[in-house]
Amino acid sequence: MHFVNAKTILTPHSMNIYRGCSHGCIYCDSRSKCYQFTHDFEDIEVKQNAPELLEAALKKKRKRCMIGTGSMCDPYIPLEKELQLTRRCLEIIDHYNFGATLITKSDLVLRDLDILTHINQKTKAVVQMTLTTADDTLCKKIEPNVCPTSRRFEVLQAFHKAGIPTVVWFSPFLPFINDTKENIEGIVDLCARAGVHAIICFGIGLTLREGNREYFYAALDRNFPSLSADQISLKQRYIKTFGYNYMVNSPNSHALMSYLSQLCKRNNIMLGTDSVFKWIEEFPDNDPLQPELF
Repeated sequence: MHFVNAKTILTPHSMNIYRGCSHGCIYCDSRSKCYQFTHDFEDIEVKQNAPELLEAALKKKRKRCMIGTGSMCDPYIPLEKELQLTRRCLEIIDHYNFGATLITKSDLVLRDLDILTHINQKTKAVVQMTLTTADDTLCKKIEPNVCPTSRRFEVLQAFHKAGIPTVVWFSPFLPFINDTKENIEGIVDLCARAGVHAIICFGIGLTLREGNREYFYAALDRNFPSLSADQISLKQRYIKTFGYNYMVNSPNSHALMSYLSQLCKRNNIMLGTDSVFKWIEEFPDNDPLQPELF
């Protein structure tokens, strides 16, 4: 890791405290060259002045809102256990009576259950987690350095028990790997049992572009070496089927999305993209705190 002093932190209501990640997810779009990393993705850039920047920004805001983190890089990478920058930022959000939402794959988020509960009691907190497969063995192949799905299920249960709403990201689905009805059934079942409020799904597939495509293909050769019936590797099958497409959709995308929709309706789970984001970003109208001038 290396430390920097950032110039800004909120853009406009979202922040990334770290830049880079050590989870090792084989499909990670944040590796793409378009994000102009000037360092190795695993050499994590730490915005050491993030709490100070956040406090200065929140002091200037006349209207409270939801503050998000984790859209580009997970706020609970292993380094966070030692550095506690995410926790300090949550403490500042709590102090100034804003709402908080975060996206993570890590069970380290449970460390901050106390702060998130306090925020949720006053305003609103939403915990978002990614689930890509109900199979822990497969999970360790595609997301090798982070807690498995079964543990994430326990995390979702813990936040539901604490009264904090949760959202699950149903993405990505990797064609010929986890794009099956059985996998969708398994994940929705976990969501239903954990009391998940909503699911975000952009479709049954993933995105590949320069930077993350090469990493993904190398991982396919490494983790899925067996040949198919037509004697081509999984990587070769991707190249033959999708070429250099940015959007890599499952051949069964339409049918699987329809099936996902049916399962969500049956289990009273909200499903969408824009509608779910709108719900997450809504700051509660019944805010018991009077507006403050900073």
